[in-house]
Amino acid sequence: MSAPAEMESLARDTGGRRPSGDRPARMGVLRRLYQWVISWAETPYGTPALAVISFAESSFFPIPPDVLQIALSFSKPRRSFYYAAVSAVASVLGAILGFYIGYAFWAMVEPYFLTYVPGFTRENFHYVGRLYQQNAYLAIFGAAFTPIPFKVFTVSAGVFHEFISLPVLIVGSACGRSARFFLVAAVTYWFGPQARTLLERHFEWATIVLFAALVFGFVAIKWLI
Repeated sequence: MSAPAEMESLARDTGGRRPSGDRPARMGVLRRLYQWVISWAETPYGTPALAVISFAESSFFPIPPDVLQIALSFSKPRRSFYYAAVSAVASVLGAILGFYIGYAFWAMVEPYFLTYVPGFTRENFHYVGRLYQQNAYLAIFGAAFTPIPFKVFTVSAGVFHEFISLPVLIVGSACGRSARFFLVAAVTYWFGPQARTLLERHFEWATIVLFAALVFGFVAIKWLI
């Protein structure tokens, strides 16, 4: 299976393979967390909350920071790119934390992550390990840019540190996360309120398609050269 195909498979399998009876309760918790994240946009602490959530989402928090970034950007469109910068910087710092969780503490925290954190399954870890052996930078960039659970990649980078170094993780995360968050900022800034439907309904698939096109471009250039 190709890297883009494996990463799309991982994007579809964000909830793990737990008993179906747990799913309604888990979805209820996620829905409450989602509303809690959005609520920060109505407070004076929206920007610090965005930084904290972006940092935490890179290693364990289940709600992506995009939802708060979008809400803040709609309330203050002129600050859209500032919010994107906050999201990107905090997310890369969180990726470093994720790396060290996998590198130094995985044996201790593995049961918790596999049980409670969406996206963490042994099957997904095998996927990521194979992707790192194929092209570590592309794997990190793709996870950072697309809706694939980024935390799985940052933590597994520490676990599979023989295939991916911390500098590669940082550069790939910085490029992918910046591209993602500034794309959100551009859409909200240029298209305004009518962009809400586009972002909420189609952003995930759009990033996957863009990433697949990017991979195809790299392959085409390599073949032509």
